[in-house]
Amino acid sequence: MLKLSDLIRLSNVELGHFKIHCATGYPNPPLQAFLEGKFKEWQEYQTKRNFQCERILSLIQITTGRWLFAGVWNVHGTPLKKSESKKTWFAYSTSEVPGLEHLTGRAIISFKRTFRASYLVGTRYADLLIVSEILSERITLRDFPGFSSVLLSYAELSHVITRSLPSWRAALSSVAGVYLITDTSCGRHYVGSAYGTQGFWGRWSLYVETPHGFNKKLQQLLSEQGLAHATHFRYSILEICDVLATQDEVLSRESHWKEALGSRDFGYNSN
Repeated sequence: MLKLSDLIRLSNVELGHFKIHCATGYPNPPLQAFLEGKFKEWQEYQTKRNFQCERILSLIQITTGRWLFAGVWNVHGTPLKKSESKKTWFAYSTSEVPGLEHLTGRAIISFKRTFRASYLVGTRYADLLIVSEILSERITLRDFPGFSSVLLSYAELSHVITRSLPSWRAALSSVAGVYLITDTSCGRHYVGSAYGTQGFWGRWSLYVETPHGFNKKLQQLLSEQGLAHATHFRYSILEICDVLATQDEVLSRESHWKEALGSRDFGYNSN
């Protein structure tokens, strides 16, 4: 097993007194900020004095147990305390440590976090950060990959929709069909359908507005677990239909997939 800390040291970077930041969040997902080149600003905004350290080793959650290495950051001085509309936060000043460009946005880390804490003492947990994969190039959302290859985290879906990426919008608006939401924290499924003039694009846009999409069991789940649980959701396409297909035709295929995947008995479909 290859530890992330060993790779960092091989790059002649010393971590010193550091914390590990397990970045998650809703409604402003850190992966979306990273893809847009705004992760530095995203991380510098903190509701508490979370970075009482020299350096931050940043990880962004992709799915349960899988994290994207988002660089090592110097912490400069003490944060500025700010208040507005009865809300208080701390604005940090940071700079990315050079020499790790070949790993940032490319190294996928395996780390099973069995607790809620997001700011971890580096020396206590560093040996648990295992490099499971190094991507051939920095992670990005490229042109639409084809319907059979769609596999998006909630943060990636938010990025696609809010940035209105042209190739994705053109493709997802052009067809109706049946989709799957997988809760990667437990493996349970929700099968849904998209129809009408905007096809998948119209339906999935609603999940960006509200991650439950007004589905009864997903509403209940997020009410109990909190909206941040949506970071565990992963979206894929099971079957496509002509965008002019009738609602009854699409719902018939949706019913087939609910039966095939057992999502009524074992998942989040209530009907």
